[in-house]
Amino acid sequence: MSSNTEITPAQLSRLVGLPTSPSIVDVRTAEDFDAAPLVLPAAQRRDYRDVTIWAKQFTGQDVVVVCQKGLKLSHGVAAWLRHAGIKAETLEGGFEAWKAAGGMLVKTEKLPGRNEGGQTVWVTRARPKVDRIACPWLIRRFIDPQAVFLFVAASEVLAVADRFGATPFDIDDVFFSHRGERCSFDTMIEEFGLAAEPLDRLAAIVRAADTARLDEVPQAAGFLAASLGLSRLYRDDLEQLEAGMLLYDAFYRWCRDAVDETHNWPSQKK
Repeated sequence: MSSNTEITPAQLSRLVGLPTSPSIVDVRTAEDFDAAPLVLPAAQRRDYRDVTIWAKQFTGQDVVVVCQKGLKLSHGVAAWLRHAGIKAETLEGGFEAWKAAGGMLVKTEKLPGRNEGGQTVWVTRARPKVDRIACPWLIRRFIDPQAVFLFVAASEVLAVADRFGATPFDIDDVFFSHRGERCSFDTMIEEFGLAAEPLDRLAAIVRAADTARLDEVPQAAGFLAASLGLSRLYRDDLEQLEAGMLLYDAFYRWCRDAVDETHNWPSQKK
């Protein structure tokens, strides 16, 4: 019988990437992490020895704690979190079981540094349409749920990046940008190693919508229309981003679970 304080890799994989996903806390030792510098999607690295200090950061959240094998470190940390009133589970079998099951893993060598609040900071051009909503969605759901996004005038992106320690994206001549016919969303998926069929399917829609090749993917025209509509509904870029998150959540869920589903109005004439 499985423990009521553990979650299996299969169960967790169904939650990853969704707005309802639990916070994932990686407490592997430095030695174990250095041997495999990969993390579960949206995982936050924490030192198990300091759990009494950082536990309060997860107040009100559901937490899954991951160590190397799902043994003493994760069980101890999860117990401390529960003592602090936080709903916490351990990942059954830990990092090794997740990897063995083919769970999605994020490459960390291209991850930007974090600010004093533990957040990654990103900057791009104001008035986003497609790619500049797609990239923040990907980051928030699979890289850093607390990521900060700065939308500024195009001419100021690089200067703001330099002065505020932010990572620029979706502008010319930066690392996270278009490469040939592939857009910035594609670049981030590739560089972070986010290999997954649903993300590849979503990337095809984003790419077609973002590069005016609407005939390549049936969903691209509607996706672009919704994206442009959001850009007209909101003058504030951050409000538009929050609204756009739902659009991407819905399309991701379709890409993952509903591509074969059809809907017909059941007309029953008497």
